[in-house]
Amino acid sequence: MPQTASLRRLFTLACAFALCLCVGQALGADQAAALAAQPAAPAMTWQAWTAVGIVLLLLVTLATNRFPVDVLVIGAVALMVFIGEVGAALSGEPNRLLSPRHALEGMSNPGMITVAVMYVIVCGLQETGAVQWLGGRILGRSRSGLWSRIRLLAPVACISAFMNNTPLVAMYIPMLSDWCRKHRVSPSKVMLPLSYAAIFGGTLTIIGTSTNLVVVGKWAEVGLNESNGPIGFFEIGLIGLPCCAFGLLYILTLGQKLLPERVPVLDAAKDIRSYTVELEVDPSGALVGKTIEQAGLRGLPNLFLSEIERAGALLPAVAPEEKLEGGDRLFFVGMLESIVDLQKLRGLRAPDNQSHKLAAPRPQRTLIEAVVSNSCPLLGRTVREGRFRNTYGAVVLAVARNGERLQGKIGDIELRIGDTLLLEAPSSFVEQHRNSRDFFLVSQVEGSRAVRHEKAGLSLAIMLGVIAIATIEPFGFSMLHAAVLGAGLMVITRCCTASQARKAVDWQVATVIAASIALGKSLEVSGAAGAIGTSLVDIAGSNPWMLLFVIYYGTMLLTEIVTNNAAALLMFSVAHAASTQVGADFRPFAFGIMMAASACFSTPIGYQTNLMVMSPGGYRFSDYFRVGIPMNICMGLITCTLIPFIWPLTPTAG
Repeated sequence: MPQTASLRRLFTLACAFALCLCVGQALGADQAAALAAQPAAPAMTWQAWTAVGIVLLLLVTLATNRFPVDVLVIGAVALMVFIGEVGAALSGEPNRLLSPRHALEGMSNPGMITVAVMYVIVCGLQETGAVQWLGGRILGRSRSGLWSRIRLLAPVACISAFMNNTPLVAMYIPMLSDWCRKHRVSPSKVMLPLSYAAIFGGTLTIIGTSTNLVVVGKWAEVGLNESNGPIGFFEIGLIGLPCCAFGLLYILTLGQKLLPERVPVLDAAKDIRSYTVELEVDPSGALVGKTIEQAGLRGLPNLFLSEIERAGALLPAVAPEEKLEGGDRLFFVGMLESIVDLQKLRGLRAPDNQSHKLAAPRPQRTLIEAVVSNSCPLLGRTVREGRFRNTYGAVVLAVARNGERLQGKIGDIELRIGDTLLLEAPSSFVEQHRNSRDFFLVSQVEGSRAVRHEKAGLSLAIMLGVIAIATIEPFGFSMLHAAVLGAGLMVITRCCTASQARKAVDWQVATVIAASIALGKSLEVSGAAGAIGTSLVDIAGSNPWMLLFVIYYGTMLLTEIVTNNAAALLMFSVAHAASTQVGADFRPFAFGIMMAASACFSTPIGYQTNLMVMSPGGYRFSDYFRVGIPMNICMGLITCTLIPFIWPLTPTAG
């Protein structure tokens, strides 16, 4: 806690430093006039001071973690609109703080819409089991240690160099959540490194992030392609690669110690319901011929394979090398949540093929818990004698009595009052029997809807198509076009239903992104962002190397509170004029801006992938300070130290 408090103070002092520079600008510091190609920045108006004050107040309030992020960010936007409209009405001038039109621009921002639509694509991957399959292939079965983290971060950084970060992180989030739950690893140890790795990879090519493309576009727009030569595809990788290597090393070592273990791992003691579940290996399924280890049936959290019945003979001590055969009956002992995961495994089915006799198709089935009442007509009779499936249209998978598991074959268990039945049944079972006198309680097990394994390949193909279109951009297609097309195909091909797609969208993340865009717009419109940027450059004087440092850290500071693209554009113009004035080559400054605009590590609102992992990782605002501020400082030192050796600050003669 003392460390976190000191980091908070450090961040606040940095912001206060920027404000002090703005004061100097407002008082009329005459150094700005020396920038020949750049007109002097206007003095800070009351609108600019108000925008900066509200943003700083928001950051401080977010650091307390007392209120939801979306409530605070939207509240800050609403306050800016209210003050701006009142000020405009009193002064008779236009609203130069934040107009309602600018406040709502974030709702139509392509980045925000892309994030929302990507949740639908991820929903299709989850509902078809593709996420679990990918997780097993990419992350493996290692529960902890350096190797498992390398298997996560290295591919993310490499892929991120050639595709947009948003769909990559969106695809990995559910995969990591599932892996963490199964292996009892805190998500807060892996979610933020996921976002950071995607950011690192974006610095390796000019298409790795939209910020790089914005700077390259501005470079061509002002005619620097002719005078300084175009920026090469992999040229930014000359500085991006060492920074990426350092960043990965940091989050694999020191970063892991700084990351909190905030979300508790699965605690079996909290779940008193323990079952013995009997499942059968489908003779035509994917598990036939695989060993217990290869099938992923060993080391399951809070669940173990107690014995196998094969051709009437019991195999009580099941070795990992034991190969499965069609028709094998597997007896698992464990907790409900783990049984839900087991039910989604391809190649297992209810014994005697009972589930295939249900009228409802598999995608419409779910797991249900029902407590037997004293008026149930099947009391005193076994599951088989009572013909439970014919009577209720459901298959009994397991029975728990007084919180303890019952052993033996399901069909031979005699039902008693208070027995808890774990059923596989159509989703409509809950509504049909909610008020039935046969059961005291009927409830659906969360997350137990059957997986559409047969469409896993299709959902993966759609996702790969989205990535390809976003990377190649044929016919002028953008990332948004690719995402919308992919989401539509997921619903049309029934990889997920329309209802599931609506529920999959995390509207809290989407609204915070939209509101953050509005906050950045207020800093631009009010003139605060331009004044801060120009004031930061003023302190460098005529030293090109000092100017590079100031440009980098000024861009980094703006990036944390404004959108990264806006920060890059603002500082591009300021740096271009300043480098011309001191007689320095602008090329190293352009790469410094690219790197700094991607250095979004200290706040969740600075970069959308940081915000996307906030809820799944269980992070607080202060966690970003603790891990991100050292990263920001080190990245700046590495970048500004190496750039002059790669691209000389002063132009060579001839």
